[in-house]
Amino acid sequence: MMEPCVLVTGGAGYIGSHTCKALAQAGFRPLTVDDLSTGHADAVRWGPFEAGDIGDAGFMDAVLNRYHPVAALHFAGSSIVEDSIVDPLRYYHNNVGKTLVLLDRLQAHGVRNIVFASSAAVYGARQPFPTGTADPQPPLSPYGYSKMTVERVLQDMRAQGLVNAVSLRYFNVCGADPDGDIGEDHVPETHLIPNVVTLARTGGRLAVYGTDYPTADGTCVRDYIHVTDLAHAQVEVLRRLPAKNLAPSLDLGHGRGASILDVIAAMSGSRGISLDWYDAGRRRGDPAVLVAEAEILPRLLGYTPRFSDMATILDTTWKWQTARMTQP
Repeated sequence: MMEPCVLVTGGAGYIGSHTCKALAQAGFRPLTVDDLSTGHADAVRWGPFEAGDIGDAGFMDAVLNRYHPVAALHFAGSSIVEDSIVDPLRYYHNNVGKTLVLLDRLQAHGVRNIVFASSAAVYGARQPFPTGTADPQPPLSPYGYSKMTVERVLQDMRAQGLVNAVSLRYFNVCGADPDGDIGEDHVPETHLIPNVVTLARTGGRLAVYGTDYPTADGTCVRDYIHVTDLAHAQVEVLRRLPAKNLAPSLDLGHGRGASILDVIAAMSGSRGISLDWYDAGRRRGDPAVLVAEAEILPRLLGYTPRFSDMATILDTTWKWQTARMTQP
């Protein structure tokens, strides 16, 4: 019997490709749809690949007619907070407009089980930070609003019995596949963990965006979850969708906060390297603290993170970057 097919939009990207590997390990056949605007074709290794735009209804009809997926995991979209402030229309077009086309075609083809990649950016700057399945607060960026809008669409469709959907609010996803198959490869790279590792490997100075936040050391505090833990947690969500007993939105984080200076200190300590950094001033759209509820993954999904300690996050990133540097 052929494995059940699962559509993965953005499956050539960082989170999508790791999720495809986890799906294949769990007995699913991941079908990647990606326009390769930021993804990489060489990251698609665990199932078929269709290159195209999720906002193209005719293309999506052809894909859905050919593969007949039983579920969809929707990762495709634009994700840089500061860019969304500069160019909000592009973010609403990519993240909302194209998603509406995708949902319309999924509904037409009877694909009701949907997992949507949302973000902790929907929470804005609320303090103390909400946990579990709290309602969104006013986001600080068009990116956050775009995610909140799609969550609302899915909740309205779910209320009418049109979809069986869950929105997963990601915190700071990081690290690389422990087997070394895939990893984070953005151009430009805006995420702290790969930039800290690159700095430790090659030298230079790290821009720290603000040291005057209301936190213990003045720098932003984030919840860092290893991408492999996130990928396996998403598979658990997919398995539980048919039971219809999950909340419309769930936080996906490790439940432990680390400041930017904590991460720099961990990198310095693990390699015995002194890292140089400077205060670049606050960046628009950055809240002081984003930390998820600690027990939500094991309590609701039966999954305990295995790779999300900072040492493993940094080590897998280091090994991935080193391997990429030696590739022809």
